[in-house]
Amino acid sequence: MAVKIKLKRLGKIRSPHYRIVVADSRTRRDGRAIEEIGKYHPTYHPSIIEVDADRVAYWLGVGAQPTEPVLAILKKTGDWQKFKGEPAPAPLLVAEPKAARPTFEALGGDDEGKGEAITQKKKAEKKDEAAAESSESTEA
Repeated sequence: MAVKIKLKRLGKIRSPHYRIVVADSRTRRDGRAIEEIGKYHPTYHPSIIEVDADRVAYWLGVGAQPTEPVLAILKKTGDWQKFKGEPAPAPLLVAEPKAARPTFEALGGDDEGKGEAITQKKKAEKKDEAAAESSESTEA
């Protein structure tokens, strides 16, 4: 039985996410896997690549063959160079964590309830105008 390390596609039509899996070479792309050893999200900027280096080293050691896309991912993470005994590549770009939005209190907002609306309701304005017009017509 030939074992491959390949990508298993997940996600919607235009939003692909992949799992890096170890599977029999005869199984279909999204078929049953022996083990999941990582994630790859290419649509994020920068791409998210998470690989369990110990499990990759094990499966490469017992003879599993990576497909071309997985080989490119393993070269970026440095797991392939570690397996072959070559020097490690440059570190990957890591997305900076998003800054937390400031809270209302941090912005200096006062939480004092006024108890009444700032603007009057439109219905009340129309009634006042109608009453004013009727009083003008009675005065004339």
